Amino acid sequence: MSMTIADVCEIQSQLEANGKVYQIELHDGEIIVMGPSDIVSSFIGTQFGRLLANWINPRQLGMVFDSSGGFILPNSDLTAPDVAFVSRQRLPRSMRYFAKVVPNLVVEIKSQSDRIPKLQDKLQMYLQQGAEIGILIDPDREWVEVYRPDGSSQGFGNGDILTLPDLLPGWELSISELWPPVFDEE
Repeated sequence: MSMTIADVCEIQSQLEANGKVYQIELHDGEIIVMGPSDIVSSFIGTQFGRLLANWINPRQLGMVFDSSGGFILPNSDLTAPDVAFVSRQRLPRSMRYFAKVVPNLVVEIKSQSDRIPKLQDKLQMYLQQGAEIGILIDPDREWVEVYRPDGSSQGFGNGDILTLPDLLPGWELSISELWPPVFDEE
């Protein structure tokens, strides 16, 4: 039985009515329920989103979304990337509901329970649906991989500067800024 976005909304309402908080996505008619992320992945998502939004917002280039923002893709999947950027050219006028738009940039961050191949498949799906860039962040290896629709990819580690000149000319991100700080014990 193939599920729909209406089914997702109904299940989400039932969960919330029972005090349960889960993120739900719809992939190929199948509902995927996801629990909370680990704290390191959450920090990285917040950090990436903040650093990106700090550059995007003053230039009025579009909007940056966190993992709570739901997007309805052309294939009818309902997804919520860890971080997403949608250019102002792609933004729909009314966004109160899930946005029927493919983000220009999607970011997936590996949590402890995630497997890299599944995240790579998810990023490829976004690219096939019209995303311009997909980024996979692996906190375990402190590694960032950038994927493009032509099938190419490029990796970045500590000491590298991530740039996306084809989408965000002038934006730079030092990879080492993504990782949580290590505080001295006092």
